[in-house]
This record gives sequence, structure tokens and C-alpha cells, in this order.
Amino acid sequence: MAKHANPDPDFFGFAELLTDAERARLAEIRDYLEREVRPLARAAWESSEFPFEVIGKFAELDLAGHAYPEFGGHAPQRALFNGFVSLEMNRVDPSLAVAHGVHTGLAMGSIDGGGSDEQRHRWLPDMVKWNKIGAFALTEPEGGSDVAGGMRTTARREGDRWILDGAKRWIGNGTFADLIVVWARDVADDQVKGFVVEKGAPGLTTSKIEGKIALRAVQNADITLTGVEVPEADRLQRVNGFRDVAEVLRRTRGNVAWQALGVSVRAYELARAYAVERVQFGRPIAGFQMIQDLLVRMLADITASFGMMVRLAQLADEDRAGAAQAALAKAFTTTRMREVVSRARELFGGNGIVLDHEIAKLFADAEAIYSFEGSREMNTLIVGKAITGHSAFV
Repeated sequence: MAKHANPDPDFFGFAELLTDAERARLAEIRDYLEREVRPLARAAWESSEFPFEVIGKFAELDLAGHAYPEFGGHAPQRALFNGFVSLEMNRVDPSLAVAHGVHTGLAMGSIDGGGSDEQRHRWLPDMVKWNKIGAFALTEPEGGSDVAGGMRTTARREGDRWILDGAKRWIGNGTFADLIVVWARDVADDQVKGFVVEKGAPGLTTSKIEGKIALRAVQNADITLTGVEVPEADRLQRVNGFRDVAEVLRRTRGNVAWQALGVSVRAYELARAYAVERVQFGRPIAGFQMIQDLLVRMLADITASFGMMVRLAQLADEDRAGAAQAALAKAFTTTRMREVVSRARELFGGNGIVLDHEIAKLFADAEAIYSFEGSREMNTLIVGKAITGHSAFV
């Protein structure tokens, strides 16, 4: 390394805002992820298979229980610390981080926020321990951005049971989840309601979506529900409409922004290390002006994203982070991520299109993160309504 070189992608030292105890725990998590999880990542991505041994590693690291102390987890942690943990997970592998987030954020978050006390005590302890894995079934074959108004999956009540009919698509963990949170429109009052459907329920079929170019280890599923019977006891009792779904997405959307930052950080680390080591025309390419320009642009995007995410976490810790702030963070950081991975791939030249250097994998994975939890355009409309008072949604 050249004298006085600073390789840290956290160029402004945002991690210094963590406490000493948080930084020590973060270092422990990072070391564990590098040692136990990263070795699984490439083979899982190439084979498009989920490495189920990672579930035991997540359980061992206790990364599902920090917000659920009454169910066997730790006391709640600061949003800022949780954000840095998400960054580290995605820095190691976004596919496995997404599978983790579907379980801990979307599925557990839906049950925690929308379930009764009895339901929370029935399901969350096993989910905290990773004994039962969750999935979140919202998106439909014909309804992505328009799923709020165009949801076609229906729920019909018959006595003390509900009958679900419809289809869902892009459901992470869907091929193997023990508990699937299914969102469906009640035919009686036209309101969206939530149901926990157990694996193997009659009428429930799942099939893996093949041919993905991004997040290949995530087992996204097409799900079909044909007369699936769900007892009233398994309907999320505190869900009264799509607004409750939106609240789950508001909380998890900020985590997607941290995911994007984690991918950006890794891409920058790889590009900088390659530039220092790669020799052309008799010297490392890091010494050429155009290469330095690429690296500095990447670092600037990362630093701007860090600043936004740190402030969003501070607002969350003060219970002042709204849907518009989360939407702006998701739209901004994923756009910056797209630019960072593109510049990193450019810096690698031809070596950037093979998995040997990892950047090709990140380049592909970034496209999925850019798209899910609301596209840039949809998140822009959420912010646009907040700043103008006018809804531009069609």
C-alpha cells in the first residue's frame, strides 16, 4: 500500500458515531460473516441454490432476535447499529442478506406489527431461533407497483375460516418457508388483510423462479393459492387494510437503503484493491488519473449515502422517520449504488465480467436491489406527494 493511503470506504468516519460496545459487536459480526458466510456465497450464487447451512450460522450469530427480547432475543438495538449490521451483511453477500431480511424484517415484522399478542407469542419465539423460517407474499404476477389497488388474491370468510385464492410472485424464501405471510383482499369489505399460511397447506403450491441474473441464491417463488383454508386464528388480528402493509414496508425500506450501501462499499473495496494491484504500462493503474477519477466518484456516492443513512437512523431512533424519508433514502442510495457498481465494473475492464473478481456478481445483484421494495419512480412519487401535497399516482 502506498504511504499515507486511506483504504476505508467510510471516509468521513461515520462509524465513530457508534458506541465502543457497538463497534466491538460490529467487529465481531463482521469477522464471523467473513469467516463463516462469505465462503458459502459464490457457490450458492453460481448454482442458484440456497445454502441451508447458513441458517444455523445466522442463529448462532443471533441476528434475528435483537428486537424481540420477550421472545428470546436481545434488547432492542439502536437503528444506527442495526443499519451498520445490514451494511456488513450485504457487503459479504446480498443474496444471503436478502434471505435474512425477508425472514427477520418482512415476515417477523408483519407478525409483530399486525398480530395479536397470542399470535406473536405463538410464532415469534421459533422465528427468533430460526426454527421456523418466514416469507412475505405481497407481489403478484400482474401487480408489483400497483399491488395496493390491483391486488387480485382474494380472501372469503366462511364461518371461522377463510378461503384464499390467487397467485403471488417473487416471494423470497417462498420455496422452503415454514410460515408465509399472505396478503389478500377481503371480498366482503374490499380491504387487504394478512394471513399466516403454513407450509404444506392443502391448495398451496410453490415453484422456484428460474433463470435469474441477480440474487441467485435467494429462492424466489411463484405461489398459487387454490381454495387454501386458513382459520380465523391465523388471520393477523391487527391488520385492517393496506395501510398496515405499507407500515411494514416503511420500516423495511430503510433497510434496503442500507443494503444498497453495503453493496456499494464492497464494490469500492474491490475496485480500489484491484487498482492498487493491477499493473499496466509498468505501474499500478491506481496511479492513472482516469482510474482515480472513477474511485473518487465512487467514494463520493458512498459518502453521500452514508450521510443520508446515518441521519435516517437517527430519526428512526427518535421515532421521527416517516415514509417519505425512507422512500427518499431507498431511491437515492440504490441509484448511487447502481453508479458505483457500474464504475467498479468499468475499472476492472474485461476482468469485470467474470466471477473470479466478484464485481460481476455485485453488478448483477445491484439490479434487483434497485428494483424491489418500490422502484425509484414509485419512491419518488411518495416523496413528491410529501413535498407538494399533490398525489401523482395514477
